[in-house]
Amino acid sequence: MRTIGMDIHRSFAQVAILEDGAITRQLRVELVHEPLVAFAKTLRLDDEVVIEVTGNSAAVERLLRPDEPWVAVANPRLVRAIAYARVKTDKVDAATLAQLHAAGFLPEVWVADDDTYGRRRQIAERAGVLAQVVRIKGRMKAILHANLIPPYKGHLFGKAGQRWLDGLPLPAEERAMLQRLIEELERVSHQLSEIDKALAQQALDDPRALRLMTIPGVSSVVASTVLASIGDIARFPSPDKLSSYFGLTPRVRQSGDHPARHGRISKQGNGDARRMLVEAAWSAKTAPGPMRAFFNRMQKKHGAAAAAVATVATARKLAVMIWHILTSGKGYAYARPAFTAMKMRKVALKAGAPRAYGKAGPGRDYWIKEIREREAGYVARAEQAYERMVAAWKTAPKKNATG
Repeated sequence: MRTIGMDIHRSFAQVAILEDGAITRQLRVELVHEPLVAFAKTLRLDDEVVIEVTGNSAAVERLLRPDEPWVAVANPRLVRAIAYARVKTDKVDAATLAQLHAAGFLPEVWVADDDTYGRRRQIAERAGVLAQVVRIKGRMKAILHANLIPPYKGHLFGKAGQRWLDGLPLPAEERAMLQRLIEELERVSHQLSEIDKALAQQALDDPRALRLMTIPGVSSVVASTVLASIGDIARFPSPDKLSSYFGLTPRVRQSGDHPARHGRISKQGNGDARRMLVEAAWSAKTAPGPMRAFFNRMQKKHGAAAAAVATVATARKLAVMIWHILTSGKGYAYARPAFTAMKMRKVALKAGAPRAYGKAGPGRDYWIKEIREREAGYVARAEQAYERMVAAWKTAPKKNATG
């Protein structure tokens, strides 16, 4: 059996072939479809190929997979033998990958299937388009600031804000710049809405996403982002593992006889999913229920940075809840049926479902005051029950130390 290490770059991969404990061959493979496929056909069925995670490693893994059933993908953050080597060349890196894998010391990562990989690419595209929207809006505000125009007291990028912008006394060159940015914002916003439409339809077709959307604050975008990041929930044996994967657990430092010290959250893993969970936490704290009670408890517990700490703690609580929901196959226990139906109807409209006028739709119960108040009272009682449970913790007498 041979172990083949590939040090991947933008246009080529340096390959080292390890056989019987020695490097028997070094070669360079161009990262173009035909040369890479030709290289894959030279591999044996019992060969083991190892590569590092890079921007194009997923494409390399997909092309090697039909001819090479065993492709290991290494976590570059943990391959310290390469990152901190005194002699660092492409040949040395490729050989180190092969030797570490052969010795069983290579930290591998989970390889996403085609469906999960497609979801991740879609979420990455949305994040890029959203960043363009934010950048364009910032440039528009910078033009107003540079011309001593006070901020608009409303939604600047809505219809009323557009009329306000059209009537501003701006120099001709500034007006032209602003108009170009307005047109660019319309184009990019349309792209964002098309991506959100596709994500909404994807969420409606996925039973896992439907269950996640029963949680307050979890929209179709949040559910799709989280599912794309997780892939197979079975690879996380506990909710703590999932929280750690999202980078929502604290860093720990411990050595010798000193006690462990806990710091800020690690921020490892998928940053897009972590940001989505934080946004969901901000939204969940406004809805009545145990999640709001938990947020308020965390906010009272901490001092100056209370809101930020409470939001991150709530995001981690959401991650734990997501693990239980995906593992058990059940929805959120304190979901409000009418509110959830109205939420799903909005997702369906975003996905392109036709509007129905003159007849009751699936979300009509939410607009009936009695039903809405009855459900609000149900989750409010659950929130109060959580608060009473926390109060009982605080009033319980401390146990005397023994020994």
